[in-house]
Amino acid sequence: MIIKATSPEEYINQVPEERQNALNKLRKTINQNLPKEFEEGMQYSFISYYVPHSIYPDGYHCNPKEPLPFMSFASQKNSVNLYHMGIYAIPEIHDWFVSEYPKHCKRKLDMGKSCIRFKKVEEIPYELIAELCKKISVKKWIDIYESNIKKK
Repeated sequence: MIIKATSPEEYINQVPEERQNALNKLRKTINQNLPKEFEEGMQYSFISYYVPHSIYPDGYHCNPKEPLPFMSFASQKNSVNLYHMGIYAIPEIHDWFVSEYPKHCKRKLDMGKSCIRFKKVEEIPYELIAELCKKISVKKWIDIYESNIKKK
């Protein structure tokens, strides 16, 4: 399910109506808790949060014209998906999230390497996502990216 949008507002207005409130709440949760140096915009047809070129001019190694991605979310056919590169790149954050998730949700965690899938929008754990947003600063993300991910 690819939504063609140029802004987060436009994106949310195009998803099915029954998901719009949940996506607005998810966006608000992220914006209120993610360190302010991350910037919100659209990347890869998702609502995304990234390190802007003004902070990290090198951009993303796969395409330096793109700012360094960090977190995003999307409405997919059967779920709302949250993508968080810190969960993928930092084992301590992955382990923390996996252990905290059952305290916030009754449903079994449906997760890939960096993707968390929420099949029922009414079960999105906003408080847990708020805590996840606070775990990594822009500086820490750049350090982790440069030492572990970026091809030298």
